[in-house]
Amino acid sequence: MQILAVSIDPPELSKKFIEKLKEKYKGDLDFPLLEDKDHRVIDRYGILNPSGKGLPHPATYVIDKQGIVRWKFVEVDYRKRPTNDQILAALRKIS
Repeated sequence: MQILAVSIDPPELSKKFIEKLKEKYKGDLDFPLLEDKDHRVIDRYGILNPSGKGLPHPATYVIDKQGIVRWKFVEVDYRKRPTNDQILAALRKIS
């Protein structure tokens, strides 16, 4: 299993964001934060927020080893995120 995070932010902003997370949660990220400046991932998954200045809707995907999306959580409200239990349940279904 591999976790990836994708952002439109350039590396400098992502580094600042990671530092804030480290302070808040007292630890390191154990997954990469990838840059999608050309919106390739955003466009492929159709999550561009048309009113969000080029920003995507927050989304979480569980993708199997064959590249098939087995579960997704896409939300218009950036404050709403899936729970750890929801994600773990989706992962258990494909394990």
